[in-house]
Order: sequence, then structure tokens, then C-alpha cells
Amino acid sequence: MRVHIAPNSGVPIYLQIINQVKYLVASGRLTPGDELPPIRTLAEQLLVNPNTVARAYRELETAGIVTSRVGAGTYLTDQVSPLARRERLRILTEDVDALLAQASQLGFEVEEIVTVLRRRDAEMRGGTKEGKQHG
Repeated sequence: MRVHIAPNSGVPIYLQIINQVKYLVASGRLTPGDELPPIRTLAEQLLVNPNTVARAYRELETAGIVTSRVGAGTYLTDQVSPLARRERLRILTEDVDALLAQASQLGFEVEEIVTVLRRRDAEMRGGTKEGKQHG
């Protein structure tokens, strides 16, 4: 499982971890029964406090996405049930609204947002970083 965080993004790191696990599930890269990395291992990889990863895992467990087995690790639940498309679209729309508001405040145009989205998607999928813009 490859997780990338952006410490200066303004989004709490534990939420970035949660969002990326959800993304990996939605994209099929993680499937029911898959084991997540141990808390300490992921914390070391991301160079974050283990409590941050533990919080993300707890929230994922509360949401029913993972289950913790004492001494055996954290696994995606077998009952990961996809939300109805309408509900998923509502959640996505709220996130997009927040992104557009923040991007507007920072002076970015929609085309720049799309470029960043494509680049991040490629990076999260382990693909190339074509079209990467600095700035």
C-alpha cells in the first residue's frame, strides 16, 4: 500500500491517510481482506507520529472500512459495502466545493486544479509524473 502525504497541504495528516485508503479501496487497489501496514511501519514510512496513523486506523474502523485483530493487524473488512452512487456523488461534490473555494482564494484557475488532480492521481496510482508543473 503506497500512501503519499503532503505535510503542508492544510489537510490533517490522519485525514490524508483516511482519504487515500478510501481511494485505494474505491480504485480496487485494496480489496476486502487485505492487510494494512502495521501502525509503526506506516508511521516510519511517512515520517509521522504513530499516533497519527493510529487515529486514521481508528476512524477507518469506526467507519466500518477496516477491522483490527489484536496482535494480528488491521484488515479491510469483508463487508466493505460501496455507498449508493447518489451518496458518493454528494460526498464528492462537498469535497469539490471545498477545493474550488480554497483554490479560488489562492488564485488558481480550474485548468490548474485539473492539472494538479491528474498529477496526484498518477502519483497515487504509482504512475508517471508527466505534466508535472512547479509553481
